[in-house]
Amino acid sequence: MRILIIEDDEVLADGLQASMTQAGYAVDWVNNGKDAARLLQQEVFDLAVLDLGLPKLDGFSVLKQLRAGHKSVPVLVLTARDTLEDRVKGLDLGADDYMTKPFNLPELEARVRALLRRGQSGYSPALIFGDLAFDTIGRRVTLHGEPLALSSRELGVLEILLSRAGRVVSKDQMLEHLYSFSEEASSNAIEVYIHRVRKKIEPAGITIRAIRGLGYLMDKISP
Repeated sequence: MRILIIEDDEVLADGLQASMTQAGYAVDWVNNGKDAARLLQQEVFDLAVLDLGLPKLDGFSVLKQLRAGHKSVPVLVLTARDTLEDRVKGLDLGADDYMTKPFNLPELEARVRALLRRGQSGYSPALIFGDLAFDTIGRRVTLHGEPLALSSRELGVLEILLSRAGRVVSKDQMLEHLYSFSEEASSNAIEVYIHRVRKKIEPAGITIRAIRGLGYLMDKISP
């Protein structure tokens, strides 16, 4: 899952980025509304965390442009503006949630998870495929009921495949959702992570099939 943080407070943005990266998300950050509006129109994000008091273009204007462009990416407004008028305006312009500063980090993380689930068609807190289960709230994976150790990137690969079970996921889709702008991304890296995840889940009779020219598909191993 790929998240865009739009926040001009560098210290706060660093903290949010560290927290969300640790949870296994790919995170980008911009510190002004003009760049945010451009990125939201050009790139694919699963969620945007939006401050309102931004330089160059305020958060309300960013939100208005986003929805005018028929972009449905979930938006969590995170701001110091706590008046009823601001809350109503933000929600009316298309925000999916509104949270004021100062805030409690565990609550913010929970709201992020809720919006990510809501933004995925058919998405469930528990992604299950055979004896493989992914708890998207606790960010934990079990195999045959036992914990399965995965790196944050492997976790991201598995989440994408499980959330699209029965459908082919292309390398480009994986790159879009797994890597931020600051990270080196390549199709070879995707192949490495696919190989690692495949080895870990095959004991449960589950594999990741490479569909030539198209991408990858999670499937059960034929007897």
